[in-house]
Amino acid sequence: MKFILSAVLVFLCTVSLSVKAVLPPIEFERIVVEIADTEYELEYAKTLSQRARGLMFRQSMCSDCGMLFNFEVPRIGSIWMKNTQIPLDLAYVDDNGVITDIFPLTPHDLTPVRSSKPISYAIEMNQGWFAKQGVNVGDSIKVKRKNINDRN
Repeated sequence: MKFILSAVLVFLCTVSLSVKAVLPPIEFERIVVEIADTEYELEYAKTLSQRARGLMFRQSMCSDCGMLFNFEVPRIGSIWMKNTQIPLDLAYVDDNGVITDIFPLTPHDLTPVRSSKPISYAIEMNQGWFAKQGVNVGDSIKVKRKNINDRN
C-alpha cells in the first residue's frame, strides 16, 4: 500500500512539474504606453487567454519591460500571482487613464488583489518600478498605439 501511495505521489509531482511544458506558448502584441512623459513598449494582454496567462512562468524581465492588460469593459479588477515567479508591481488604471491603485505583488501568492474602483487596464512592471519612476496613484497614462508599426 505504501508503494502505491508513493508511486501516485511521484506521478502527481511529475505531472504538476510538467504542466508548464504542456501549456502552449502565447504570443503577445506590443503596445506603446506613455507613463510619466516617457514611452514604453509593453506586452499587450487583450484577450481572455492572454490576460489569464499574463507574466506566468517568466524567470526574469528587463528593467523597463512589463505588460498592459486591457479588460475591455470597466470593472473591479482582480489579479493574483499564480505561477508568477517575478516580484511585480501592479497599477490599476481607470477608463480615463488615471492610476487608481499601485500594489506590490509577491510571487506565487494566490490572494486576489482587487482594484479600489472600476478599471479598464492594469499594468504589471518589476517590483519597485513605479516608485523609481516617480509614478503615483492619481497620475495618468496614455495608450499611444496598439500596433507599434502604426504611427497614428
